[in-house]
Amino acid sequence: QVQLVESGGGLVQPGGSLRLSCAASGRISSILVMGWYRQAPGKERELIADITSGGTRRYSDSVKGRFTISRDNAKNTVSLQMANLKPEDTAIYYCAAAQEPFTMTTSEAAYGSWGQGIQVVVSS
Repeated sequence: QVQLVESGGGLVQPGGSLRLSCAASGRISSILVMGWYRQAPGKERELIADITSGGTRRYSDSVKGRFTISRDNAKNTVSLQMANLKPEDTAIYYCAAAQEPFTMTTSEAAYGSWGQGIQVVVSS
């Protein structure tokens, strides 16, 4: 079992930056890929970034060039640095961990552990 706890959400103005962090505990050795999902009001949850333990990253088109995912294997954390935020980035952001390989983690079903979610609001 893996437990995930997100932190760092809040209210930010358009064009601003915010950093989300996620701390993992439990069966850390079983984690192959960690990812960030988000769910905007009235929309389905979407994968926006994921990263392997070796540092291979993948981003959705909606955040590419603005968001950066990073992972500290020694501290068992994954972070999401968000820049040039837009109102459409408003959502609940979820940290997730997968025991499946990177080739499978474009599917939400590959992620077996989830954080509780954290709110990000981009508004003036």
